[in-house]
Amino acid sequence: MNRVILVGRITKDPELKRTNSDISYVQFTIAVNRSYQNKNGEKQADFISCVAWRQTAELIARYIHKGNQIGLEGQIQTRQYDDPNGITRYVTEVMCEQVHFLEPKRQEEMQPYNDVPYQARQPQKPYQPNPSPKQESPFDTSNSTFDITGDDLPF
Repeated sequence: MNRVILVGRITKDPELKRTNSDISYVQFTIAVNRSYQNKNGEKQADFISCVAWRQTAELIARYIHKGNQIGLEGQIQTRQYDDPNGITRYVTEVMCEQVHFLEPKRQEEMQPYNDVPYQARQPQKPYQPNPSPKQESPFDTSNSTFDITGDDLPF
């Protein structure tokens, strides 16, 4: 079984590319924190190469930026190629099948607002609900009385 699930942060803005067959893809690296600390008490991270194809790649390139936290599911794939000097290079990467955007959407929406000088911001009125008439309990107007004895209770 070859299954990988990772949560990490993007190390740089992903760049959408296309193959000669016009298939979109994006290669990116995520930093995944290790679950332990070194002897100095510092957390360390692993930098993992990832690849996404087609619509997944287009979504990543459009909405994910450096520092965003994402979750991904996929499988590990290895490949090799010869570089221009004739040296064989080996690559291990995660082929992303599903990507989950873990950053709240409102942070990205608020970014343009944060760039506006304080004086130019328009204050928002606090939400005030419309006053509604006091609602009475439907049992307050009941005229019937119940006569319950201990013999009537099942326990």
